[in-house]
Amino acid sequence: MVLLHPADPKVALAQARLLTMDTAGADSNFAIAMGRLGVRSGWISRVGADPLGDFVLAAIGGEGVDVSQVKRDPHPTGVFFKHRDPASRTTQVLYYRQGSAASHLTPDDLDPKYFAGAGLVHLNGMTCALSASCAAAAVRAFELAPPGSIRSLDLNLRLQLWDVARAREALSPLIRRAHVLLGTVEEFEAFFEPEVAGEAIVAAAAMGPTTVVAKRGPRGAIGLIGGVPVSHPGFLPPKVVDEVGAGDGFDAGFLAALLERCPPQMALRWANLVGASSVSVPGDIQGYPTRVQLEDRLSTWPENEALTP
Repeated sequence: MVLLHPADPKVALAQARLLTMDTAGADSNFAIAMGRLGVRSGWISRVGADPLGDFVLAAIGGEGVDVSQVKRDPHPTGVFFKHRDPASRTTQVLYYRQGSAASHLTPDDLDPKYFAGAGLVHLNGMTCALSASCAAAAVRAFELAPPGSIRSLDLNLRLQLWDVARAREALSPLIRRAHVLLGTVEEFEAFFEPEVAGEAIVAAAAMGPTTVVAKRGPRGAIGLIGGVPVSHPGFLPPKVVDEVGAGDGFDAGFLAALLERCPPQMALRWANLVGASSVSVPGDIQGYPTRVQLEDRLSTWPENEALTP
């Protein structure tokens, strides 16, 4: 997608006269973050046969992500706006994606040969929210994941785009096939509605994933890995500027560590560090660290020990 946001983050969107154009979106954010960490990544989607589609392909491809499987489509490239809400001091997003090129992705857009050598196939729930054909393409992607590869899913509910009932219908088949399930604590609670508070992760693991991790922002993350409870505090970035994109970075940090066979606690440290790096600068992807930066910050950035419980 194309992202537009006020060039001056202190200016409200309604008063902004100068906007900055970037590329963003959960799937491409993840692919870019993985690339920064040294993992070869590819992105499968559709973009419009329009100048905005040209911009998206150039920007994502320029990050080293393989965009050879992205189709051009007669429908427009999706756009969204991001702005800082001064009242809540949080970043807000406005989506303009209905009928976009990406919403016309189909299972036929997925080349089985392209998946043959993949070590990881990663999906996110927002893709399924765009259309029935996108949801079918997501299922097909997991079917094409080769033996021995990791199948991972981020709930990424985005309830601006659909409701929880529709999300459950579309995502449950993917959860049953996933090895790794990620999401925020709030998303797990909304999706699984456990009778006992805090049991959503257990309910998620009961559906099949052997690794379930819930993100808690500055408080770090908790989860179940192989049935064993895990947790790790978050990192303290120099400042918090823009939270959007942090979850995609978290996913990349965690899964990049798994691909390197890091132990669970180290995987959580990588994940928390990439997420914290993301929020320290404006933009979805601008803060994702390189592998060298990751290694440096793991030893120099303080952890949020006070927020561990």
